[in-house]
Amino acid sequence: MKHTMHEEIVKAQVLIEAIPYIRRFAGSTVVVKYGGSAMVDENLKRSVIQDIAMLKYIGLKPVVVHGGGKEISRLLDRLGKESVFVDGLRVTDAETAHVAEMVLSGSIAKALVDSLEGVGIKAVGISGKDGRTLTCSKKLDGSGRDLGYVGSIDEVDTTLIETLLANNFVPVVSPVGVDTLGNTYNINADYAASAIAGALAAQKLIFLTDVEGILKDKDDPSTILRSLSRREALAYIADGTIKGGMIPKVECCLDGLEKGVESVHVLDGRLPHAILLEIFTTEGIGTMVTEKEGEPS
Repeated sequence: MKHTMHEEIVKAQVLIEAIPYIRRFAGSTVVVKYGGSAMVDENLKRSVIQDIAMLKYIGLKPVVVHGGGKEISRLLDRLGKESVFVDGLRVTDAETAHVAEMVLSGSIAKALVDSLEGVGIKAVGISGKDGRTLTCSKKLDGSGRDLGYVGSIDEVDTTLIETLLANNFVPVVSPVGVDTLGNTYNINADYAASAIAGALAAQKLIFLTDVEGILKDKDDPSTILRSLSRREALAYIADGTIKGGMIPKVECCLDGLEKGVESVHVLDGRLPHAILLEIFTTEGIGTMVTEKEGEPS
């Protein structure tokens, strides 16, 4: 297909606009929490893989942490086992933990590694068990109920991830952890991503979600908050502006900041190339959460 000269000039302008961002972020660590529609739709999947490859090629150090709730439910269903959730967390007996590990560290992780290798990026799939990257203990729900083998992260050992990064690999981490007795735990992927990003002192933590970003009114995309400070986020939760399913997402963002991440981004993974649009354009497309108001992206 023949491009007009105007299209070529626009393409050049886009690259020029990206220069200051490429210069600023080269060498920095970016943790991408990969989940939602972007893991299901083939075109979106390809776009995320291309974005991660692009980050790598222009000198950033991406680390991917992925979920896989839908696939776990699908396999449990095929095995005739019901999925039970309490406040969004999966109740996990030993058999469910085993199935979750198979799906997350097996089929999903290896498919992501394969896709990255397909675009010329060296990648390795690990779980929180490898190198004891994620040591955890039993997580109780808000009312103190026992959810089974659902893990709360006690410690992140970044040795293996840092070894992979130093040798030019993209680590693909499944949110499966282990306790001191060797029991396997399923971990919420958002919390795994923020714990890993904090332990790596990542410059950016990116959540790919099925919402436009953080909205003041969850039913009105035009109410998107382009930037949010910790103080504003806590005030919006307190006055009920941010409510329901958006609260855990915002809490994960604040958790990342608390652990030392510079900025946390909530992006619409249904939008092709959301990661590149957020990091390398002046406007950005999602919500950026930072410690203080008006901090640079």
